[in-house]
Amino acid sequence: MKNSYDLVVIGGGPGGYEAAIRAAQLGLSVACIEKRVHKGEPALGGTCLNVGCIPSKALLDSSHRYEATKHELADHGITTGDVQIDIAKMLERKDAVVKGLTAGVAGLLKGNGIDWLQGWGTLLDGKGEQKQVKFAPLEGEETTITAKYVILAAGSVPIEIPVAKTDGEYIVDSTGALEFSEVPKRLGVIGAGVIGLELGSVWRRLGAEVVVYEAMPEFLAVADKEISKEAAKLLKKQGLDIRVDTKVTNAEVVNGEVVVTTDVKGETKTETFDKLIVCVGRRAYSEKLLAEGCGIELTERGLVAVDDQCKTNLDGVYAIGDLVRGPMLAHKAMEEGMMAAERIHGEKAQVNYDTIISVIYTHPEIAWVGLSEQAAIEKGYEVKTGSFSLAANGRALAQGEGVGLIKVVADAKTDRLLGMHAVAVGAGEIVHQGMIAMEFVSSIEDLQLMTFAHPTVSEAVHEAALSADGRAIHAIQRKKRK
Repeated sequence: MKNSYDLVVIGGGPGGYEAAIRAAQLGLSVACIEKRVHKGEPALGGTCLNVGCIPSKALLDSSHRYEATKHELADHGITTGDVQIDIAKMLERKDAVVKGLTAGVAGLLKGNGIDWLQGWGTLLDGKGEQKQVKFAPLEGEETTITAKYVILAAGSVPIEIPVAKTDGEYIVDSTGALEFSEVPKRLGVIGAGVIGLELGSVWRRLGAEVVVYEAMPEFLAVADKEISKEAAKLLKKQGLDIRVDTKVTNAEVVNGEVVVTTDVKGETKTETFDKLIVCVGRRAYSEKLLAEGCGIELTERGLVAVDDQCKTNLDGVYAIGDLVRGPMLAHKAMEEGMMAAERIHGEKAQVNYDTIISVIYTHPEIAWVGLSEQAAIEKGYEVKTGSFSLAANGRALAQGEGVGLIKVVADAKTDRLLGMHAVAVGAGEIVHQGMIAMEFVSSIEDLQLMTFAHPTVSEAVHEAALSADGRAIHAIQRKKRK
């Protein structure tokens, strides 16, 4: 550790460590401060690698394999015996995946000559040419580091609600839901968002009876309505009991069980669960990050105020990821981190926020990029849409995945693609085709003229584009009235 650096990054999550690496590639001397201790060891990678994206996907994959083996292989003529799940082994695999990736990040920092400072970082003064950052190590004495530039990348934490206070055992947040030692018979989930649907899906597949409470009157209001309607139908068919317009007013542990009280349009109901997961969103994590008088401006929501290039009100100080406006997504933080590092170096980097992809890793996946049909209309576009059901896609049917649909949204006047949406096997991969097309300002006609390989699930993208003009081949198209 040195006393002075070109750049100090506070936070070693996806945004922070990518910013640090890119800055080091550009020749800056860099320190990355990260306080996280996971499973007893200091760890890089933030929420995403340690207790978020990666471990949840590991459990989603394990639980999907279990369910497919138990309920779907017979359709393929494959006979199995009494299928069992070893939860301890499943969690062991999840932890091994996490450890391998976090160790890999540590290796990347070391290989790029970056000092990983294990402890807390606090911006003391960001107004001068040399910024002052207090470093409080996990062990040892506090010290002050100076740097010409600082990137704030502290991430976020789960929102806590007073009506359902977590206790780490019966009422847990998303982190606790990754560590259940056995499958609960009855599981309650507060919040039908990304995290609630993914974690609810994991334990439902493993045998839990799952009830998901959503206070909003619509399911997945952030998604295109056609997609959210199809997703709700499929998830309910799988066994997720999703209850919209249902507010949880109290949750308490009584005799080793969680008693949940809800309000449904004025009617009070109570239910009992073995476990309750609270996942109603996340908030920016700013504890110990900003000293009083450091000079950083915050928004009304408590986020760090930044411009389109993630620059704060202070010259030389940037903030990225969950600390700032926009969706709380790891890939958004990554791109912002690299943009900030490159702009510090004097380059003209920019993030295209119009093509940030959202994915929910249920099965089938739910994903989208760009504008929904409803959002496009609200923005004043004359909209045309096309959609295609995977029930008519040969590859999806051959895989036993012939459910869901792919939808495109376009400007009817210019034919420009405005958005792509999917609830389908591999939807998170498929919508990247829409993202690339939008980056190159493609039209629906561009997608129509391309030759997609047969048989592939991606052919449904081609058919959806054709459908926008009533030309889909593998679906009966209604003739438009003149």
